[in-house]
Amino acid sequence: MTYFLGLTGGIATGKTTADAFFEKKNIPIIDADRVAHDLMQKNGASYTAIVDHFGASILNDEKEIDRKKLGKIVFGAPAKLNELNQITHPLIRKAIVLQMQNYQKKDTPLAILDVPLLFETHYDQLCDSVLVISADLSHQLARLQERNNLNKAQAMSRINSQMKLQEKEKLADFVVDNNGSIADLEAKLSQILVRIGR
Repeated sequence: MTYFLGLTGGIATGKTTADAFFEKKNIPIIDADRVAHDLMQKNGASYTAIVDHFGASILNDEKEIDRKKLGKIVFGAPAKLNELNQITHPLIRKAIVLQMQNYQKKDTPLAILDVPLLFETHYDQLCDSVLVISADLSHQLARLQERNNLNKAQAMSRINSQMKLQEKEKLADFVVDNNGSIADLEAKLSQILVRIGR
């Protein structure tokens, strides 16, 4: 029986750092962002539908979808973001469920399901439990501005496009605050693995 631990949090709270910890433990990760990215490649299942809907202006010189150009259209524009989600979410879900079935067939003891919008898109229903990585707004802003080279207004727009962290924490089985060091986060994640018996 494969145990699926859902992993979510806010943007720039430290999910990638958590993933790196699980990878070091040889725990497989189904990364929804990676799945979405793969599906947007030229031969991917969502490429044509996205380009048909949003137009060729979102493409770079190699005719690949430029995620930054697409991001400028959809972030801060709920209707546009919803249009993108209606195209991509069914295809992403299909690919994720297929990966989950493969781990179940192999009888993998534990797999992580990393989905930024886990509760919003109801992936929590596919998981045995859910872990939320949380951080103070000041940490989120600083990390997001540095990582994505955004100004404060752009960073806040991305943070505000997601469900409030406090709401996610209420729905989670486990909450880990990531305001400290990487070592501190890893120690907390080790405790979670003990608690779920993995």
